[in-house]
Order: sequence, then structure tokens, then C-alpha cells
Amino acid sequence: MAAQLPDDFKCPISLDIMSDPVILPSGHTFDRSSIQRWLESGNRTCPITKLALPEPPSLIPNYALRSLISNYASLSPPRTKPDPDISHSAKSQFLISSLTSPFCSLLSKLESLNQLNKFLKSNPGLRRRLSESGAVSAVLRCVDSDCPSLQEKALSLLLNLSLDDDNKVGLVAEGAIGRLVAALRGGSPDCQAVSATVLTSLAVVEVNKATIGAYPGAIRALVSLLRDGKGRGRKEAATALYAICSFPENRRRAVDSGAVLILLKVVELGLERAVEVLGLLAKCREGRQEMVKYHGVVEILAGVLGNGSCRGVQYALLTLNSLCCSSERVCLEAKNEGVFDICMGLLEDDNEKIRRSAASLIQVLKGK
Repeated sequence: MAAQLPDDFKCPISLDIMSDPVILPSGHTFDRSSIQRWLESGNRTCPITKLALPEPPSLIPNYALRSLISNYASLSPPRTKPDPDISHSAKSQFLISSLTSPFCSLLSKLESLNQLNKFLKSNPGLRRRLSESGAVSAVLRCVDSDCPSLQEKALSLLLNLSLDDDNKVGLVAEGAIGRLVAALRGGSPDCQAVSATVLTSLAVVEVNKATIGAYPGAIRALVSLLRDGKGRGRKEAATALYAICSFPENRRRAVDSGAVLILLKVVELGLERAVEVLGLLAKCREGRQEMVKYHGVVEILAGVLGNGSCRGVQYALLTLNSLCCSSERVCLEAKNEGVFDICMGLLEDDNEKIRRSAASLIQVLKGK
């Protein structure tokens, strides 16, 4: 079986049994196809010793080893497939090395990022191992690129790495937030959307919510994307703000960044996710004060109550409850907009949270 073959028969890059072994000037042997890919990616060092190779690098056929492999294979039982996790891990290291090489072409880096994304999607267990191997710094350097295609693929790989909860704090420690904020400010629309998604993923960890919120310009960059973005970018910005503002201290930061007015306008455009963010901001005094200043706030929220999804209705009720408790004017507007009657109808809703929130708002409206 393949596992019984000596390790010396395996290429250090692919970990597959070599079919055409060749010797580098460093003295180490590799399968010709694997080392040629290494060299074609612009690398001019030995993958093992990291020592510089002469130009052009010579590949000397290792006839003795090829004969040994051939003879040994003829005496061995049929080979089984190599462990895909081990094979992919080795290939991933090779691809990461190509990203860090100063001689690697743009096309090679794009292909390396493509391959890495494929490996991680099919082998989620590699995410942690890849992060521990020093891959993050190489990926972040690609995020800094002025090439939109390279930046987008690097951001996609960063998102893939962030899906492992054990990587989330480490990615922040390596400086991911600064790169993501820069991409939010100056990246292409696709890069902005992916950056917002990565922030959402990182914010799953409580300590990261605090770190992201405190990072200069992070929340403001998301608010700007919410205001100026289109489609996916706007939705991802709202989702990221919701994740970050579940941490109480970040709510005031969002309000100070002008989020309230923009969120209300985005709700009018049909993005219900913005209602969820408003529900969080309404929990802080500064958020309620800003909402009350906007005279159309009750009409917008009443519209969600009448036509929104289950989740949208739930957060619209929570927001109106907070506003009516703090402002008699808003309470009167709510009555005039028919909110009381809408709530009476919602008492028959299948969702228990909606029924409970509707009943609570009815009591507030009756008491004002």
C-alpha cells in the first residue's frame, strides 16, 4: 500500500510518490512536475532549505531513485489514495510560499488564492492549520494590493479562514481589522461587501466586537457603505453593524457616526436588516434621541409592521416600544398612524415574540 512505501519516495511538495524525481542544486529531490510549478511561480529558492538557487535552476534526473521506486512499486500491493488532508496541507504550504515570493507573478498569486480557497472549502479542518503555519500575514499582504482581483480573492480567503472560531481572535491580532477598514473605504464594491462580511464573522467573538468598535473609523466605514453601497454591499454593511452593535458600547459609536438617519432611509428602500440595527440602537438614549428627531420615523416603522417579515415586524415593535416609552409625541404619532390597531391584529400572530411585543406596545399606547 502507499503507506508502506518509504517516505523518501514521496515528493516533499505534493507528498505523492514521485514518478519523475529530479535533484535541485541544493541536493534535495522533488517530483519534476511539482518543482516546475514552484519555479514557474517565480520562486528561486529550495522549498526545503530556502537557499537561493542558481539562474537558471538545473533539474538533474535522479535515475537511481526512479529505478528504486519502480522496482519497489512492482513488488508492493496496489496503492491506496493518500490522506487528502495531509496532501492538501502540504500543497497549501506550497501555495502560501508562492504568495510570499517576490518573484511570483500576479497570475500565479491569483491561482494560488483560488486553489487555497478550494482546499479550505473542501477541507474545513485545514483552516486552523493554515493559520498556525503563518498563512495569515501572506494573505493580508495580498489584501493590501492595489489590484482589485487579487484583493477580492485574498479577502475571500480571509473570510474562509475566519469561519473557524479558533482563528477569529488570531486574525484580529495579526492586524486584519485595519486591512478590512481600508478595503471598506477604498476597495471595489465586491471587496467592500466581502470586507463587511469578514467583520461580521470576526464579531461572533465578544472581545472582537469591542476591538472592532474601538478601531478608528471602522463603524464609520460601515455606515458609509450602508449609505453609498448598492445591493449586496449595503446588506452586508447592515449585517456587520448589527453584529457589532450587539455590544452595548458600540451603539453610541454608531449613532455618533450618523447611522440612525441612514438606517431609516435604507429601511424606506426596503432593507429590513436595517430595522434590526435600529432595534439595537433604540436601546441607548443617544439612539432614541436621534430617532425622535426624524419626523417620519413612526410612519416608516408602521410600514414594516404592516408589510414586513416576521423578524422585521419583531424589531419594528421593539423599536417603537422604546421610542413611545421615551416620547409622548412619538406615542401620539403612533396612534395616529394606526399602530394600535396593527398591534391588536398582531396579538393573533403565530410568533410568540411578536405577540408579546405587540401586547407590550399596546399597554404603552394605552398609558400615554
